[in-house]
Amino acid sequence: MAHLLGAEALHLEYPTRVVFDSVTLGVESGDMIGIVGRNGDGKSSLLGMLAGTIEPDSGRVTYRGGLRLGMLGQRDDLDDEATVGFSVVGDAADHEWAADPRARDIISGLIADLDWDAQISSLSGGQRRRVALAALLIGDWDMLILDEPTNHLDVDGIAWLAKHIRGRWPKNSGALLLVTHDRWFLDEVCTKTWEVHDRIVEPFEGGYAAYVLQRVERDRIAAATEAKRQNLMRKELAWLRRGAPARTSKPKFRIEAANQLIADVPEVRNPIELKKMATARLGKDVVDLLDVSKHFAETTILEDVTWRIGPGERTGILGPNGAGKSTLLGLVSGEIEPDAGRVKRGKTVQIGVLDQQFRDLARIAESRVREVLAESKTSFNIEGKDFTPAQLLERLGFAKEHLSARVKELSGGQKRRLQLLLLLMAEPNVIILDEPTNDVDSDMLAAMEDLLDSWPGTLIVVSHDRYLLERVTDQQYAILDNGLRHVPGGVEEYLRLRAEQEPRGAAGSNRASGGSNGASAGTDGNGDGGAASASGGSASVPKLSGAEARAAKKELSSIERRMEKLNTQIAKKHEEMAAHDQTDFEGLAKLTAAIRESQDELDELELRWLEASEALEA
Repeated sequence: MAHLLGAEALHLEYPTRVVFDSVTLGVESGDMIGIVGRNGDGKSSLLGMLAGTIEPDSGRVTYRGGLRLGMLGQRDDLDDEATVGFSVVGDAADHEWAADPRARDIISGLIADLDWDAQISSLSGGQRRRVALAALLIGDWDMLILDEPTNHLDVDGIAWLAKHIRGRWPKNSGALLLVTHDRWFLDEVCTKTWEVHDRIVEPFEGGYAAYVLQRVERDRIAAATEAKRQNLMRKELAWLRRGAPARTSKPKFRIEAANQLIADVPEVRNPIELKKMATARLGKDVVDLLDVSKHFAETTILEDVTWRIGPGERTGILGPNGAGKSTLLGLVSGEIEPDAGRVKRGKTVQIGVLDQQFRDLARIAESRVREVLAESKTSFNIEGKDFTPAQLLERLGFAKEHLSARVKELSGGQKRRLQLLLLLMAEPNVIILDEPTNDVDSDMLAAMEDLLDSWPGTLIVVSHDRYLLERVTDQQYAILDNGLRHVPGGVEEYLRLRAEQEPRGAAGSNRASGGSNGASAGTDGNGDGGAASASGGSASVPKLSGAEARAAKKELSSIERRMEKLNTQIAKKHEEMAAHDQTDFEGLAKLTAAIRESQDELDELELRWLEASEALEA
């Protein structure tokens, strides 16, 4: 692998603190690196130094000659007077960009709903963000640096972006540096993780799940002062191993090692006990939406929706931006009245809402945090233990010095923590979380999930954070075609339904061609011209002759023997890694590379095995 970028002895400090002290690291071709850490620890500053937009106080960053480096920062540099089309493809003629499959795919995947001729100044912040991302991705880069690329993308858009990045470069070429709080996206895209903390950058092999496992292992070996952080990560690991099957189908390390780590960790939550407590607090009736419809102007948002919410249910709501998720929450909470149908609420129902705009903090903006806490309850019980408000704040990552700060002076992440604390202290029996992950780092998300695990009541969550939805909810509903539909298969089923409902590529190509005088009318939405329809027409596989069938059976046997051998090799390497010195990064990297090489070969063999099996069955 070729060396693309190197940083040596980077030092960065601001008037009040040192951000990095003597950080040395490198990026090779093929590296897909996710960067995690608490808000304010320097993730964006690290990206800025590596991209050359921030000058370190000492140290240096070197680049391979001719390196093409593209960066998406947290603020765009789009021209307000330019159109969407010009901002994305520049002066390129319509037939030029329309003939590029990747350009068509990016446009249909990110900005298909935008007017091609609209001025940038007329767009919302989220729309500008998507235009800036599309403009970057259309370029030809050896290395991409992305700072929160999933902000303002819905579940469909995040899934599309993950697929695009995975297929953007050939194997072992290109490189990615990524900062995001979307843990599903980290697991889906990244093969390495850097944790930014305490003025250093600590490397881990694998995506978020592997990072959690390695971090737990090191915490267990480290000093007892890390006990609190360790227990939180162990609980997160317990969910990763016992939770969604898709996350455990290809473990990064041997399963036995993980099971030993979580052997004494209780289940993430006890649903039977929580439902029993919730029923006692709520009764049998919570909120029922009966044949509810809602319209705004001439637009139908929800039509004839019936949804009966039971005590103790933990429900995630899925749907694209603009589908009506916030409207549905407003109907449940009583902030919005239906145009037709009725909403029935139980007599004992007390609803608490965590909104996106911090409206509940506006009235206390001038108060200091300790003054706000003094007005609340003196204690709060979690898992049989009493916590003071200050202790709860500390559990949510607040430092003691923040108690003297005014609410309006807090960062977005700190406001979100205070908002969640005040919500819990009010002791509602129904909690509605509307995009709770905004401005929140991964440690805060884990702490929030830990608190919600022991909360007895009904929970309704709207979030594009797939990891959070799978972590804290037990069932999911989707808003599709102005109705509400239960999706037992979760996010995967929702994405499949969305693809069947309206293939993103086809819809996007139609919209984009409308804005480009039909330049791409001769191509389909998949960016493959007529190839997709041609291949789609061949629904049957030719039947094999006798000799061909015998040859296929022989190949199947050979493949199966090789797969069994590779599985044995991978299991042995996992055992070696589990027993290896966890501070020997170089040794761990070699073992991981060997596992990855064997796993890649195994994946290819599985595909060949599947093709041969299908041919025999034809």
